[in-house]
Amino acid sequence: MRAAMTVSMGAAAVLAAIAGSAMAQDGKASDTKATPLKLELNRLEPAGESCRTYLLVDNSRGPALKSLKVDLFAFDTDGVAQKRLAVELGPVQDRKTTVRLFDFPALACAKIGRVLLNDVLACEGGEASREACLERIETESKASAPFVR
Repeated sequence: MRAAMTVSMGAAAVLAAIAGSAMAQDGKASDTKATPLKLELNRLEPAGESCRTYLLVDNSRGPALKSLKVDLFAFDTDGVAQKRLAVELGPVQDRKTTVRLFDFPALACAKIGRVLLNDVLACEGGEASREACLERIETESKASAPFVR
């Protein structure tokens, strides 16, 4: 009786492992990270008393988003927060890279020591949620100031 019970329990464990593997292959129970959405601080240039910011939005491997609104902070070279800005980056097309321009008003580019992606304020499209979008975003910089999360 014990041998039969052990075999049954062993068979159940094998079936559960196979089912779990199939679910992971379907993507339903997969722990893999979502497709990255890369935001690159590409350039900072003076625009009067403001700093014009070129932000590259690389969604070359992801689904479209109707809206992607981010909360940014510009810190000075001493690490003190100077400006907060909410920026709408959408719509973001699927499998497309675009450049979005915006200004940090009344802030000289030379005073910007780093830019912080503080949060995602809105993310709409498909099954996207604000939290899922924030998790997908990877930041980098080609400008003089780093762009961090």
